Amino acid sequence: MERRRFIQTVMTGSVAARAALAQTQEAAGSVAGGRLPRADSAGELRGEMLYRKLGSTGETVSAIGMGGSHISKPTLTQAEATRLIHQAIDRGITFMDNSWDYNEGRGETFMGNALAEGGYRKKVFLMTKIDGRTKEVAARQIETSLSRLKTDHLDLLQHHEILRFDDPDRIFAEGGGMEAALDAKKAGKVRFVGFTGHKDPHVHLYMLEVAAKHGFKFDTAQMPLNVMDAHFRSFAQLVVPKMVEQGIGVLGMKPFGGGDGIILKSKTVQPLECLHYALSLPTSVVITGIDKPEALNQAFEAAKTFRLMDEAQLAALISKTKDAAMDGQFELFKTTAHFDSTARHPDWLGADTPAVQKLAPELPG
Repeated sequence: MERRRFIQTVMTGSVAARAALAQTQEAAGSVAGGRLPRADSAGELRGEMLYRKLGSTGETVSAIGMGGSHISKPTLTQAEATRLIHQAIDRGITFMDNSWDYNEGRGETFMGNALAEGGYRKKVFLMTKIDGRTKEVAARQIETSLSRLKTDHLDLLQHHEILRFDDPDRIFAEGGGMEAALDAKKAGKVRFVGFTGHKDPHVHLYMLEVAAKHGFKFDTAQMPLNVMDAHFRSFAQLVVPKMVEQGIGVLGMKPFGGGDGIILKSKTVQPLECLHYALSLPTSVVITGIDKPEALNQAFEAAKTFRLMDEAQLAALISKTKDAAMDGQFELFKTTAHFDSTARHPDWLGADTPAVQKLAPELPG
């Protein structure tokens, strides 16, 4: 009798354990009703850095990129920025991020001066972004970027801060910014074209939709991918799978939530966990701010120690941030205008398109 009761208990426990395991596996990697995509390869480790394919461009780049905003903070001198950029490249970082508007042009100027020394420009994949929505403004910004970066071509040009639903329509309209980008590409000044944004994944999806309607396929798209995005207005869930399906290179940004590590202030995760999470997604590059040697060392430590996560590991990691992430309080770029540079400088975008001006001429006064 006792033996039968023991066997029944073991069998019941086994069934319960299997059910619990199945439930855990079902939930693992799934948040807010969606499933997180995962990288199918960690990349190729060479020295201290991982390297991955950039979508379907045929290019291979460092899996961690150097952010152009942090490298040009007002607290840094040109000499300090140059030293960090050179060290990053010497140790294996090849993807350089920047923007026409970073720190009033210091971002591109500092990076351009650093890359102009010692043949460093030839060692990197150089990207910058423009804000202009009209052909005229976009073309002017492209030329300014080329001048500041001291180069005759950009490896990647991206339309910056696609935050509003009218941004895609303006860029692809007659006389829009895309015409300037394509002219620059035809002239050999730009190799690949992408776009960035951080507000809402549905705006990214609309940008892809408008591009398709115009017979255009972007080479890359950049978006915030971090341990809190998994729970709130998730770019990882909604946008990344579409990009992977289309062979568009995924550029992850704000792994720490922007600024000086806003997500870290939640005290839920550690820096390496944040970088490892972003690397666990099918990202071509994870762009991170590097403004001091410690941040540079951290980037290489993340690359060297990264291993692909299984579903249970990924679920355990993102579960740490669930409560803090649900209302977006640590992703200010989604819930506030704090990171919206173009909202503070609408003149950067240019005027309405001629078609809009014809339909709704500006009223006097």
